[in-house]
Amino acid sequence: MNSEIQNIKQRFEIIGNDHSLMMAIEKSIKVSPTDITVLIMGESGVGKEVFPKIIHQFSHRKHNKYIAVNCGAIPEGTIDSELFGHEKGAFTGATTNRAGYFEVADGGTIFLDEVGELPLSTQVRLLRILESGEFIKVGSSKAQKTNVRIVAATNVNMNEAISKGKFREDLYYRLSTVEINIPPLRKRKDDIVLLFRKFASDFAKKYNMPTIRLDEKAENLLKSYVWNGNIRQLKNITEQLSVLEKNRSIDFNLLNTYLPEPRSNLPALIKDNESSKSDFSSEREILYKILFDMKKDLNDLKRITKYLNIDETNSDKLNDFNDLISKKEDFYDKSEKPYQTENNSDKFSYAEEVLEEETLSIQHNEIELIIKALEKSNGKRKIAAKELGISERTLYRKIKQYDIEI
Repeated sequence: MNSEIQNIKQRFEIIGNDHSLMMAIEKSIKVSPTDITVLIMGESGVGKEVFPKIIHQFSHRKHNKYIAVNCGAIPEGTIDSELFGHEKGAFTGATTNRAGYFEVADGGTIFLDEVGELPLSTQVRLLRILESGEFIKVGSSKAQKTNVRIVAATNVNMNEAISKGKFREDLYYRLSTVEINIPPLRKRKDDIVLLFRKFASDFAKKYNMPTIRLDEKAENLLKSYVWNGNIRQLKNITEQLSVLEKNRSIDFNLLNTYLPEPRSNLPALIKDNESSKSDFSSEREILYKILFDMKKDLNDLKRITKYLNIDETNSDKLNDFNDLISKKEDFYDKSEKPYQTENNSDKFSYAEEVLEEETLSIQHNEIELIIKALEKSNGKRKIAAKELGISERTLYRKIKQYDIEI
């Protein structure tokens, strides 16, 4: 079996000797001769797409078609037509009959990547194929038979998707007759340097230049890094170094400049642990979060005023200042019990009167947060919006509203 695994690794260009990876390859070989449905689990970028090819090439279907379908890349309105086909006139633009992937791949293998992104209506059709081998084209009433081996893959937490009603439990059990788990790169520390050397050699040939090499400290940094993007991220970093650096010897400090920070440094939105995560689903909640974080500063300011020498010329202004602080403290005291207000319809209703006084301060803090997020993401609005916990559309509107230059 070991020699067979080594041959497969060489044939499909799989790099690494991690035990979990070897187990995944071995399991793929064992299920290949059967028609068992296989579900491949793993994070994005770990190389899940290689294993369906192994399963197909070592099965009795290897001389028939192998079709890979990215379910997350097909619009919801057309995915049924893509997978199952349609009849002429089934919808606007359907000028001819069309065979879907399940009809074209009859006798072969279909790889459904990102199967967790399938709409519920499509999941019902897929379940019927798994149970009876039948499907119905869009716009047709006639059932057709297909003999297809299905291999699926997902980076979605399926138990969570099932509990939220986004994925059918019965379909999950049909797909996961055999599960193959691909380990993330951070759990394959001894393989990271091997992969880097392979990518560095490939890019040296591609761009006709000497191969880049890492010193010992740089290799240790490579092993200790989180690699949220897994093999795909490592490959991109290697290509950047290969193209941009004239010096072909890469040290710790140079490599560190190419590795993005794995965590956010935004002060108002940073999370200490998983249990303390807040759902900033709207910009309004972000504003209130900023107010809550200002409490400590306000208390410090009040303590400072106690030590000031008050004369007749400034006593009225100072009293007004202390009155404002008292109002804010009342607001924060109420914020600790937000559901004990007279009107329960809105848990933030008690803060409306304070918001009017704080508008300029809130806007200033909000602008600072947006600018920091945009700087951190190098001007990429999608990444910045994710950091802030708001939609990209809301961020775009705020950038326009505050005339922020990107």
